[in-house]
Amino acid sequence: MRLTVFGANGPTGRLVVQQGLALGFAVRAVTRHPDSFPALGSGLDIVEADVFDAAAVDRAVAGSDAVISSLGVPYSRQPIRVYSVGTNHIASAMQRQHVRRLLCVSSTSTYLVDDPQASWLSHIGVSLVSRTLGRTTYEDMRRMETLVRGSGLDWTIARPAGLFTGSVVTAYQTAENFLSGRFTARADLAASLLGQAREDRYVGKVMVVMTTQNTPSFITWFRGEILKQE
Repeated sequence: MRLTVFGANGPTGRLVVQQGLALGFAVRAVTRHPDSFPALGSGLDIVEADVFDAAAVDRAVAGSDAVISSLGVPYSRQPIRVYSVGTNHIASAMQRQHVRRLLCVSSTSTYLVDDPQASWLSHIGVSLVSRTLGRTTYEDMRRMETLVRGSGLDWTIARPAGLFTGSVVTAYQTAENFLSGRFTARADLAASLLGQAREDRYVGKVMVVMTTQNTPSFITWFRGEILKQE
């Protein structure tokens, strides 16, 4: 399979590339900074492109069997457009290049669902992050999801919960629209995206990805993943 990965230089994107190569995929890693991308092995094609550049995105998509978008930017109080504009360029390029399979990373925080098993601290903390620090991020993710749903492609929207570093794939869970839990290891997210690149279980659906083993406490996660963005 010929796989193109946008956001390849991010923490999730790097894992998608690494795991994809290990599975025998031919992986095209798309990044604005190709000189900083490591040589991870045979089958890797590193391509320089900015998702705001429609022509560059078109060239990056050409010849692919599937596209994974793991675009991401730090939280900002300023308006964010990378998810919606970038994904619009990706989807438009896929239509022109006759590439059908699109998987993109969103978040469970785009549309919060009350989890009765969550602690009161976790519930308050996640709500606070989504409505203050991450407000502009999740606003743009919602715009992205709307674009993807209307793209006419064979799409899957992956919604992880609070992302944390985890290099080993666990017995993660997936479900349509909702799963109880608050955290997702990036390694598990990467594995779920690669798995669905070859399957149709979640085509035209939202896939929630949740890690159930070796998850951090809310305080540890907040310090390691949220405060470092400030």
